[in-house]
Order: sequence, then structure tokens, then C-alpha cells
Amino acid sequence: METNLSSDKLPERRSETRGTGSRYYSVQFTTEGLDAFYQFKLWNISPKGLCILVKDESEVLHHIKVGDTIEMTYYLADSGGASENLKTQIKHITKNVDGRFKGHYLVGLSIL
Repeated sequence: METNLSSDKLPERRSETRGTGSRYYSVQFTTEGLDAFYQFKLWNISPKGLCILVKDESEVLHHIKVGDTIEMTYYLADSGGASENLKTQIKHITKNVDGRFKGHYLVGLSIL
């Protein structure tokens, strides 16, 4: 018997419920060695963390690692450009090898 499971049919392994609503819409940051600020839409939001999607060839991936703490600017979802600067820790950097986000890394963020 052949089974065809797509990645969106696999059971959820994370302990927190994921949702699409959040106080923040996007995040912007730079780190040592980068020549510019990078802005990313926030994805895969849980009660305890946020996630950004970074293309696998992005220069950003050469300048961040798990455990780094970076001052990031979070743009509020419903406030016409208002933002908050918050210390944020990189929790994970996970390559997505198939599915919707193939060719990207999911970078987990935790506001401190």
C-alpha cells in the first residue's frame, strides 16, 4: 500500500499552538559585518516565539547563529509604521528542504 503524505499532513511536533495573529508584522535588524538593515515578515508565530523566513543564499545567514542576542526593530501590525526596539535571541536556524518554503531557512526568534 502506497502512502502519499505531504509535509502539511504530518502531525505537529511543537508544544505550542501556532497561529497567524500577532502584535508585530515584521522585524528589521543588522549585525556586525552586514552593510545594510534587513527586514523580514514574521511567520509561524507561537505564544513563546516568532519566526522569519530567510532565503538560503542570503548574506544574513553568514552573520547570525543560534544563541546570538540582537537588538531588533519590530513593526506593529495595526499602527501605521510604529515600532519597538527589543532584544531578541536567535533560537534556531532550520533549513526547509521541501514544501512551501523550500530553499529557505526558518529562523526562530525569542524576544527577551
